Amino acid sequence: MSGIIAYCRPGFESDCAAELQEKTGLLGSYGYCQTQAQQGYVIYRCAAEEAEHLAKKLVLNELIFTRQFIAILAEVKDLPSQDRVSALQLALLDDTVQENFAGVKPAGSLRVETPDTNVGKELSKFCRKFTVPLRQGLRQAGWMTAKESDRRPTLHAFFISNSEVVLGFSYSFNQSPWLMGIPRLRMPGDAPSRSTLKLDEAFQVFVPAHEREERVSSGMNAVDLGAAPGGWTYQLVRRGMMVQAVDNGPMAETLMDTGQVKHIQEDGFKFRPKKKNVTWLVCDMVEKPARVGELMTDWLLEGDCKEAIFNLKLPMKRRYAAVAEYLQHIKDTLQEHGRGKFELQAKQLYHDREEITVHIRWL
Repeated sequence: MSGIIAYCRPGFESDCAAELQEKTGLLGSYGYCQTQAQQGYVIYRCAAEEAEHLAKKLVLNELIFTRQFIAILAEVKDLPSQDRVSALQLALLDDTVQENFAGVKPAGSLRVETPDTNVGKELSKFCRKFTVPLRQGLRQAGWMTAKESDRRPTLHAFFISNSEVVLGFSYSFNQSPWLMGIPRLRMPGDAPSRSTLKLDEAFQVFVPAHEREERVSSGMNAVDLGAAPGGWTYQLVRRGMMVQAVDNGPMAETLMDTGQVKHIQEDGFKFRPKKKNVTWLVCDMVEKPARVGELMTDWLLEGDCKEAIFNLKLPMKRRYAAVAEYLQHIKDTLQEHGRGKFELQAKQLYHDREEITVHIRWL
């Protein structure tokens, strides 16, 4: 039995599994999920041909609770402490693997990864050192191209423990650009709060690199609802935008000194801009998700912004079901009352906690 492995935030395995079960079913695959609390990944079991189909058709960008997923090539559960490379070569040279996944070979790149857990963190140093010898060994076995190529699939060696490894692959057109699906961001020393990393990550996840210069650029007007003390405003200012920061609480003086921020002491649910010249609306208010979703939808329908990024806080139980309901309500409202096509993306980002981040824009 083959399948796929989906990487997720520890503690959200059941939500990741519920989403996988629904989305794979829509694609005509009827496997089952194996989960364990706090392990940081979910295994979806299905036949090898279905796993390869899902690697192409299960769109990563449309999954909320999955950071990265890979189709399983082989599972090695008793990896020796010596000559690990040879053991992994043998696993991939198995006749069944070669027959089922002939189109994957040779891969163009390699990622050696772990779950986002304390055990994974302990393994990460070893994984960094092991990447080069494993890459060399897989090239010798004919499983990798002589030079890296983004036109070929990516091989993944997912270390669950010192002795248990899952070998898998992802296609270059349907994968996260980051190792383990996690962008490595540095906390700016002058940012007012750690929440600043959420918006930094959101821009990188939701706005493709080749579009950022046009869509996230200096001189744009932006509004930050619930801005204080300025974590999200910081990212807008950093990108050269002029910001209306709406909050009854105080803003960081360092932001006010830039001359790019106008502090409006008002309720974020009541404020509306005087001019229809706002490109970006951002919001990280701690409020009921349905209420925040309605507010963001109203701004978009009224033409008060072109794009919006906002967080929706998650309930304690049935989180995926609740999220799907919130997002469907937003989609239905925009389709019924909107002015045309729109794009909606949602993700539980690495820097999120009990929340997801949503991006909407008119096309």
